[in-house]
Amino acid sequence: MANGTERLVVVGGDAAGMSAASQARRLKGPAELEITAFERGHFTSYSACGIPYWIGGLVDGPDELIARTPEEHRARGIDLRTRTEVVELDLAGARVRARDLESGAEYWTGYDKLVLATGARPVRPRLPGIGAHGVHGVQTLDDGQRLMADLERTAGRRAVVVGAGYIGVEMAEALLGRGFEVTVLHRGEQPMSTLDPDMGGLVHSAMNGMGIRTVARAEVTEILTDAEGRARAVVTAAGEEYPADVVVLGLGVEPRTALARAAGLPLGESGGLLTDLSMRVRGHENIWSGGDCVEVLDLVAGRMRHIALGTHANKHGQVIGSGVGGGYATFPGVVGTAVSKVCDLEIARTGLRERDALAVGLRFVTATISSTNTAGYYPEAAEMTVKMLAERRTGRLLGCQIVGGPGSAKRVDIAAVALTAGMTVDQIVSLDLGYAPPFSPVWDPVLVAARKAVTAVRAAGV
Repeated sequence: MANGTERLVVVGGDAAGMSAASQARRLKGPAELEITAFERGHFTSYSACGIPYWIGGLVDGPDELIARTPEEHRARGIDLRTRTEVVELDLAGARVRARDLESGAEYWTGYDKLVLATGARPVRPRLPGIGAHGVHGVQTLDDGQRLMADLERTAGRRAVVVGAGYIGVEMAEALLGRGFEVTVLHRGEQPMSTLDPDMGGLVHSAMNGMGIRTVARAEVTEILTDAEGRARAVVTAAGEEYPADVVVLGLGVEPRTALARAAGLPLGESGGLLTDLSMRVRGHENIWSGGDCVEVLDLVAGRMRHIALGTHANKHGQVIGSGVGGGYATFPGVVGTAVSKVCDLEIARTGLRERDALAVGLRFVTATISSTNTAGYYPEAAEMTVKMLAERRTGRLLGCQIVGGPGSAKRVDIAAVALTAGMTVDQIVSLDLGYAPPFSPVWDPVLVAARKAVTAVRAAGV
């Protein structure tokens, strides 16, 4: 190391970690900043969100999902070590212990600045048979490769998806597209617990209509295996058995923060790392963290939450890289915007659900409307439903959910901007949105929902 050169160590080679490393490199050259990055898998800077579409055959992969390869990072002056896992943080000694997963060799690497971007891991309950062959979590490209290889050599065509969140419904669509008979088991009253149950019911009906069997209030208790140790059926608490040639876990993710916990770094209620606005780990001047391993401020609820999305992770990385490189940037928080789809049905949400608003003590009204995504007379107009929550006294928008045909989901961005700006539903009604029959009715469905919410606020009074 040259005299005066700082050492940056990055733990995690996907969105947040490599965005941070790349931004820091833009601001400081190799003579000023030496960057070493460790990644457990084979791939870096990839779109995990694209895995269901690779599995479903809509995109080629995994190369199509990679934004920047390890070789490209190395060519930019980053010492990137794949298939290497950091197994210990020594904060007092300002060093990390890494293990080469191919050779098993371990060694220490010192740092002046540390970035923790360890991501999240699929929730994997401790159940009999959960480790059987044919049971897959889907979080990384390595996971995707294992699932693809299994699907290609599996003779049977029955798939069971456990969980009906974003990953669950997207994987159900992917498996249906590959010709599998798909059953989705979920514990909730309706699929998509990120929506209110009335909106989740629309998703349930649509999935059943597409040929995807959805079973509500189904708590999985065991995965049965055959003589060779491969999954053959999923068992629920009700004693029902659902035959399976492949099982995909779509139970959500949790922060991968065992390293941070062992080192005594501050964690929130969900187990995610706690940072300040510049993404520095609280109480640690030279340690930053971002991506799926952190908690972020919910701007609507005013509390910290764990929300694992690639959009956030890339922004975190830019903020971290600026700080490491001597610049300045902040990440103020999120409103919880997310979109998904299952076949032709688009699903979107932003802000608070009813139970979220109740949990933080907000009084609210709701408004739900049905409309079409284009002018009703336009060919192939599709139905869409919009639900809004507004604060009872002020009319401040609290949340919006949309379920409908093509062209529905991205309308949620209107509500996301309104939430960020603290707008009322009355103000939303006056927004000057684009109109032409191929794109919207004269009154856009979001405006219609806002108008109905205004009426509900006025009727509720104080």
